[in-house]
Amino acid sequence: MKPAALGLAALLLATPALAFDPAAMSESEREAFRAEVRAYLLENPEVLMEAISALEAKQAEAQIAEDANLILANAADIYDDGWSWVGGNPEGNITIVEFVDYRCGYCRKAHPDVQALVDGDDDIRYVIKEFPILGDQSVIASRFAIATLRVAGEDAYKKVHDGFYEDFRGDVTVDTLSAFAEDLGLDTDAILAAMDAPEVTKIIEENHLLAQRLKISGTPTFVLGDQLVRGYVPLDAMQSIVAEVRG
Repeated sequence: MKPAALGLAALLLATPALAFDPAAMSESEREAFRAEVRAYLLENPEVLMEAISALEAKQAEAQIAEDANLILANAADIYDDGWSWVGGNPEGNITIVEFVDYRCGYCRKAHPDVQALVDGDDDIRYVIKEFPILGDQSVIASRFAIATLRVAGEDAYKKVHDGFYEDFRGDVTVDTLSAFAEDLGLDTDAILAAMDAPEVTKIIEENHLLAQRLKISGTPTFVLGDQLVRGYVPLDAMQSIVAEVRG
C-alpha cells in the first residue's frame, strides 16, 4: 500500500465513521483511496458478488412487502369482483387467482399444471381473470370467453377456457370461433352476438385497471395468499407455495 493510502487507512480506523468526510480529502488522498479500493476489488472480486447478492435479496424483500400491500388494498376486486369465473372448491381455504391471455405460450404451458393443482386439492378456490395483452386476437378470444360465461354459464366457460389451450390452433377470427363453439356444442350465434356488449368491454377494462394497480404486466400471473407469482411455475413449486401460504 502506498504511504498516502496507509496514512488514510490509519486515519479511517482511528476516526469514528460519522466523522469521516470524503469531501475533506485532498486530491492525492482521494486518488490513493480510489486506487486502493479498485485494487482490493480486483484482488477480491467475490466481494462484488456478495454485494450484488445482498442487494438482490434486499430488493426481493421489498418486492414481497409491496406485493402484499397491493393485494391487501385490492382484495375485493381480486377475489370477489362479481364477474370472474370461479372454480375448484368455492368454499376452499385458499384462493388462487390467475391472470390469463389465451395467446400466451406460457399460459398454455401452465394450464395442465394449474389444472392438476386444483384437481388434486379439494380446498382450492380458483378464479380466472381475463387479461388480454398480446394484441387484437387476444382481446377477441377473451371477449368470446366472457360472452360464453354470460350467455351459456360456468360449465360452458370452462370448456372454452380449456379448449383455447388444449384444442384451439391458428388465428382467432369469427370463422374459427364459430367452428370452435360448434365443436363444443355451444350456441354460436348467441355467443358471437354478445361479444361486443358493453358489459364485456367493462370486464376487460376493469381487469386491466386492476392489473395496473397490482403492477402486473405479463401472463400468467397468480395471486396466492399475499404473494404475486409472476410467470410460469411448475406444479411442484406451485404446491410448495400453496403449502407455505396455508402454513
